[in-house]
Amino acid sequence: MAEPRTSSLAPRPAEQGKPAVALVYIGSGCPHCPAVVDGLTRLVKDGRLARLEVVNLSVVESVPGDVARSVPWMRIGPFELVGSIPAGELADWAERAATGEGWAAYYAHLLEHRRLDEVERLVYERPATLIDLLDLLGDTGTPMALRIGIGALLEGLAGGPILAGAVPVLVQLTLSDLPQTRADACHYLGLAGDAQAVPAVRRLLDDEQPDVREIAGETLALLGADPPDNARP
Repeated sequence: MAEPRTSSLAPRPAEQGKPAVALVYIGSGCPHCPAVVDGLTRLVKDGRLARLEVVNLSVVESVPGDVARSVPWMRIGPFELVGSIPAGELADWAERAATGEGWAAYYAHLLEHRRLDEVERLVYERPATLIDLLDLLGDTGTPMALRIGIGALLEGLAGGPILAGAVPVLVQLTLSDLPQTRADACHYLGLAGDAQAVPAVRRLLDDEQPDVREIAGETLALLGADPPDNARP
């Protein structure tokens, strides 16, 4: 069964710091659903969730058309999740929902499960959360597959106002100690198409890494700026 893109049941806003509300869809023959329901129920008993609604897709007459029949499917605060999730991870999501944080972790979860379209939708709805995702570029623990997913997202945002709003963060990332991060940030500055990034990109023409220098030259061309004559080859 296909994974859900989004639920038409909009989550109720919660006060920051207050336990979130959870919703879970299950199926009678689902082998993973009992453990997920048990984990969520324990969070309610512990006061880490305010309320839990359980819906059995095997017996209800109708469900929202955009909720898939893939189970277990759950929403904890604003975070929509699919599949067998251990109790400890459910507790983490409940904590993130209560604090209003955790968007970077959520986007990483979606990208790792090839749900790029959902990340795109959420970033358009919440442009400020893109910064949380970009922070992962500077983390040495960010796997290459996730970096590729972030790149695919930013390719889709190229030339638009959301990516333009992230230019100051990308400029800061060009100062990273990680060559991969410097290269990625430089490339994404080219996608943003904002001339204010030119000084930061020019600086990378003297980077110690040849790949970074090459990308800097390509980015300057995208931004309509010529490299200086004394640029490092």
